[in-house]
Amino acid sequence: MVKGIYECINCGHREVFDTTKPLLPGACKVCGGDMILVGYEIDVEEEYHPSIEDELRKYYELGQLLESRGDFYAYEVISIKEENFEKVLKEVEKLGYWLALKKREGKLVLYVFPAQNVDNKENPVVGILLFILTVLSTFFAGYILSINYVKTLEDLGLPGIKNVYLNALAFSLGIISILGTHEMGHKIAATLHGVKSTFPYFIPFPSFIGTLGAVIRVKSPIPTRNAAIDLGVSGPIAGLIVAIPVTIIGLKLSAIVPQDYFKQGETIYFGTSILFYELTKLVIGNLEEGFGIALHPLAIAGWVGILVTFLNLIPAAQLDGGHIARALLPEKVHRILTYALGFIAIGLSYFWAGWFLWGLLILLMGRIGNPGALDEVTPLTLGRKILALIAVVIFIVSAVPVPFST
Repeated sequence: MVKGIYECINCGHREVFDTTKPLLPGACKVCGGDMILVGYEIDVEEEYHPSIEDELRKYYELGQLLESRGDFYAYEVISIKEENFEKVLKEVEKLGYWLALKKREGKLVLYVFPAQNVDNKENPVVGILLFILTVLSTFFAGYILSINYVKTLEDLGLPGIKNVYLNALAFSLGIISILGTHEMGHKIAATLHGVKSTFPYFIPFPSFIGTLGAVIRVKSPIPTRNAAIDLGVSGPIAGLIVAIPVTIIGLKLSAIVPQDYFKQGETIYFGTSILFYELTKLVIGNLEEGFGIALHPLAIAGWVGILVTFLNLIPAAQLDGGHIARALLPEKVHRILTYALGFIAIGLSYFWAGWFLWGLLILLMGRIGNPGALDEVTPLTLGRKILALIAVVIFIVSAVPVPFST
């Protein structure tokens, strides 16, 4: 911290004050005279930084100070000298601040506020333990699916892999590779944009697939709208790149069986997306009338991967699709879209009960909202607009309105 060294004009008394104003009227403790600034003292225990305003003026032509509350400032911006917001944010963060560039009432406003202390330390034991538990839970789920698959082969005398444990392992590795790649896509995109985040955490859960998925925790704000699209798109694209070959291999291992083998009310039918349908035609071709497909557990893992891609790309709240939509829409419009999609999902629960839970989840996340990127002023690049369009196409071809039925 910089302190001022002052000398009394009348008696020559010197004293150090926690200010650097040129003149301190009547501040002399000896004679009550005026004290004038004659030098500076820097606290050696603290590193001296230039003022935040001086740093900001390197990158922006600042107008009037619109608001000042403690360490929070809002400046009107006349012009932008440095277009790379991520570069500016990185430099200003060294001084302990974050920035937000917004449009307010026709003005370009730069908000300056203290950076949060982001703890980069992670306990790897938790992640490793959750991963092991997810491997076990998905293996058990695959084991149950494999028993049904092998029973079908044996009942109808069909060829195929009849080792229950091998099929279960294939399911477990397939679904974990899809979910893990999805989250690592987010992690890589976050790292490239300087967004601090954790490595993926898998979530074991006793269900027919053995997991609730995987997540990464983002610890710092998304800097720009371009970065928001990169983070939103990267996961679904990465996961889908793995899900497609997993699905193809699984379909090759699946069995064609007479439809009358499937018992009404006891057989679970998987809803078909455009992508899964086309992959099925590619691998198996057109089925003869009266026949169906008994999916190999690995094909089910691929199907789940495509479903996860669809659900994550719903353009609501802070889902992957929500980040993409928020980069394209104002906060108020995106909030309305989020609530609309939440109620639509609840309406779709007439066809599949799971939509009711998804609708409640979307509405709950909608209350928190999506703050958007720190910089909502810099235009999107053509490449990001194309990525957003690709995300829309993936959302459509992977959509499964009724995932399960009997």
